[in-house]
Amino acid sequence: MFPRAGAAVPYSPAPTVWWRQDDGGVDEAPAPTTTTGRVAFASLVVFTGILLLSPQIWLPILGSLRIALLAAGLAIAAHLLQRLADHQPTPFATEVVLAVLLVCWAVITVPVSYWPGGSVNVLTDHYLKAVVFFWLIGALVATTSRLRVFAWTLVVCSIPLAATALNNYVSGVFLSTRVPGVHRIYGYYGGSGIAGNPNDLALMLNLVIPMAAVMMMSARSATGRWLAAATLVLDAAAVVVTFSRAGFLTLATTLVLFVFWLVRRRAAGTAAVLLLAGLFALPYLPRGYADRLSTITDMAADRTGSAAGRWNDYQVALGVVAHNPIIGVGIGQDVLAMNEYRGVSDWISVHNAFLQYAVDLGVPGLLLFLWLYVMCLRSARAVERRSAREPALGDLAHLAAGVQIALVAFGVAAFFHPIAYQFYFFSIGGMAVALKRAYVTASQAAAPAESQAS
Repeated sequence: MFPRAGAAVPYSPAPTVWWRQDDGGVDEAPAPTTTTGRVAFASLVVFTGILLLSPQIWLPILGSLRIALLAAGLAIAAHLLQRLADHQPTPFATEVVLAVLLVCWAVITVPVSYWPGGSVNVLTDHYLKAVVFFWLIGALVATTSRLRVFAWTLVVCSIPLAATALNNYVSGVFLSTRVPGVHRIYGYYGGSGIAGNPNDLALMLNLVIPMAAVMMMSARSATGRWLAAATLVLDAAAVVVTFSRAGFLTLATTLVLFVFWLVRRRAAGTAAVLLLAGLFALPYLPRGYADRLSTITDMAADRTGSAAGRWNDYQVALGVVAHNPIIGVGIGQDVLAMNEYRGVSDWISVHNAFLQYAVDLGVPGLLLFLWLYVMCLRSARAVERRSAREPALGDLAHLAAGVQIALVAFGVAAFFHPIAYQFYFFSIGGMAVALKRAYVTASQAAAPAESQAS
């Protein structure tokens, strides 16, 4: 897909050649700086904040105003108007095409779904919105400065999420587990938004932590560095108090990847400090946390029965796939299909996003999603490698590294969460698409300076 690592990449008027074969329609023009373009981007940022923070739970009147729909609609309308004014087609990268193909395949499966009406609801209530969000990020967050703003939006919005988690833990606001001595905190403000339960809260924070880490490394002021560092610590602590086993595995993966990235960037001292900080934090882990983690390998020790139940569900899901390998059971219908194959009505979705795709959309759906995921990961990796070799693109290299780590973190978390059709992947995957356009824009801006210097 990309030229070999380490190959020289001279500046040129059309620096997208190295991925042109894959993207075939990637827009090489810089992001619009007109009023319409700024309105579209600002609306996207507002929508992202609404998505994470759900302000309508504080001010119910905002719910009746449909503020999320208004922000998203304004972003789409302003972007399309801008493209029409510029007489340019709307760009669709390969990743966006793959996402659209996934939606089309999901639509094809609706007539044979276990519950066609339920599948339509999943498409319209969740999946289509997530894919549109993915497309908007790739289309609008198309410069390094915009990527920084978007990353800071995620970082700052994670602060209330983490603060709520810690407050719930300290205040004893726990879910009822029906098992004496086993406590799990409530999610963000009583189950609202995409961080409504402790597992989803841990997942969202884990996706933001890599962005906080790279913003800490690339912040242009001491205030920015300290804010990012404080958010990083706050988010990590919040992941711990969720007592999410998947959250711990994802957090550990992020730590290892970030340490390797620091070492590769010849910042071994910072990596050592980070590891020591992690070791010093061990004595302060919440009571019962180690016991909770031990159930990852010793399922019999899990008094809630969730570990063994999920393992059994994985096997049931594989049986469903074996009986419906091509068309699946319909998007969002893994619960109904698994109830049938279990012989009991547990009404629990398989806690594995990859198996969700395989059960609901068959092997073709799973392969399409894996293709999309790998394309996003490779794009972020390619931008990080190339930007790291160009001093003028240092900020972009940091951002690309953060997106890479977040994508890998999602890949780990996806083995334990039923979040196939939610916003989690598409928010980070959209940034991977945006990185490519940002690289084009930054290279074009850096080329004249390079020419003058030579």
